[in-house]
Amino acid sequence: MAGRHGTEYWRLAGIALPALLLGALLGMPGWGLALGLLAYLIYHLRNLARLRDWLDNHHQAEPPEAGGLWGEVFNHIHHLQQRNKKQKRKLANALSRFQQVATALPDATIILRETGEIEWCNEAAKRLLGLRTPQDIGNHITNLIRTPAFFHYLNHEDFSEPLEMPSPVNSDINLAIRVIPYGRSLRLMLARDMTRVQRLEQTRRVFVANVSHELRTPLTVINGYLESLADSEEAVLRPWRKPLQQMQQQAKRMARIVDELLSLSRLETKPPPLLEKAVAIPALLANLKEEARILSGERKHDIRFEVDESLWLKGAADELESAFSNLLSNAIRYTPAGGRIEVRWYQDDTGAHFEVQDSGVGIASEDIPKLTERFYRVDIARSRATGGTGLGLAIVKHVVNRHGASLRIESTVGEGSLFACDFPSRLVSRAVTKAAALS
Repeated sequence: MAGRHGTEYWRLAGIALPALLLGALLGMPGWGLALGLLAYLIYHLRNLARLRDWLDNHHQAEPPEAGGLWGEVFNHIHHLQQRNKKQKRKLANALSRFQQVATALPDATIILRETGEIEWCNEAAKRLLGLRTPQDIGNHITNLIRTPAFFHYLNHEDFSEPLEMPSPVNSDINLAIRVIPYGRSLRLMLARDMTRVQRLEQTRRVFVANVSHELRTPLTVINGYLESLADSEEAVLRPWRKPLQQMQQQAKRMARIVDELLSLSRLETKPPPLLEKAVAIPALLANLKEEARILSGERKHDIRFEVDESLWLKGAADELESAFSNLLSNAIRYTPAGGRIEVRWYQDDTGAHFEVQDSGVGIASEDIPKLTERFYRVDIARSRATGGTGLGLAIVKHVVNRHGASLRIESTVGEGSLFACDFPSRLVSRAVTKAAALS
C-alpha cells in the first residue's frame, strides 16, 4: 500500500514541480503551482468519469487502462465484479436446482410471504390445491383456499401439528397441510395427499375390529371349557390341572387383548364426545380405589388418593374411567410389593390434572416416546408375567386426545414414574358438596 501511495506522490511531484519552475521563470510561481495542481485535479476527474462510464456500461467487461493508483482501483473493482458474477451464477444454479426438485415433489409446495401472499408454487400445488401460475402469484393464499379450518390454522400461527382437510378442488382427496416459517419473513407451506394412507388406516381399523369381534366368541367358549376342566375333581384330570390352569391364564390374557383392541377400535371410529355432560370424577375414583386394592392383593401396595371432591369434568364417563383405570392398573403391575402409589386429582391455573405416581422400576428416557404405541413394552417378559397387554397406554392416549387433553409422562430409572392426564380449564366443572352446602 505504501508503494502505491509513493507512486502517486511522485506523480503529483512530477506535475507540481515543473509547473512551479515554469511559474518561477515567468515571475508567477504561485500561478504555476496552481496550474499544476489544476492539471492533477483534471487527471483525477478524468479517471472518475472513466470509472463512472465503465460502471454504467455493463457490456464492457474489461476495465479502462490506467496507471498508478487508478489502475489498482480499476483492477480491484474488476476482480470484485468477477467474484460477484460467480456468486450470482452459483446462487442462480442453486435456485434453479431447488425449483427443479420442488417442482418434481409429489407434495404441494408453496412459498408464502409473512403476510400470506404467494411467491412461488410447484405443479403439485396446482393439482392438489387448484392454484394457477402466474395468475395466483402475489395473491393472498386465503383468497384462494377458503376453508375455515385452513384460515384459522394460518392465522392462529401454531404450526406444531399439521392440519388435515379435504382438497379444495376434490373432496375425495384428504390433505395434511404443514406450514414452516423460515428466513426473516417467509413461510414454506406443504400439502401432502394422505388419502391412500388414511384408507389403509381405515382398512386396518376395520380388520382389527372384525378379527377381534370374531375371536371373542371362540375365546369365551374356550375359557368356559378350560374353567370347567380346571375345577373338575375327576381323577383322570389331576395330572393336567397345572397345564389347564396355564392354558386358562393365557386364554384370559388373549381375551383381555381382544377386549382392549375392541376398545381401541371404538375410540378410533366413534365421533369425539360432545364434552357437555359433567362427570363425577371423585365418585369414579372412589370405585377405582376399591378395584386397585383388590388388584394389589397380597403385594399390599401403599395406595394413597388425594382427590378434590368438588372437581368434576366435562367428558365421556366410560372413556375417562377406562383411561384412569389403565394408568392405575399399570402402576400396580409394575410397582414392587409394598411399594407406594399416589393418585392425585386436582386443579390449578392450567386446568384439571389426574396423576398417578409410583415407586416402581422406572422407564428409560429413550423408551418414553414409544410407550403409547400399540403392543410396545419396555420389558416384554416382565409385562407378560404381570398380565400386561401393551395396549393400555394407547387407549389412554386416544381418550385424552378425544377430550382435547394431553398425556404427560415423567420417569427416572430406579425411582419410579409419573403418568398424568392434563385437561384444559374449559372442561372443568365444579359440584357443590354436602359439606359446602351445610356450611
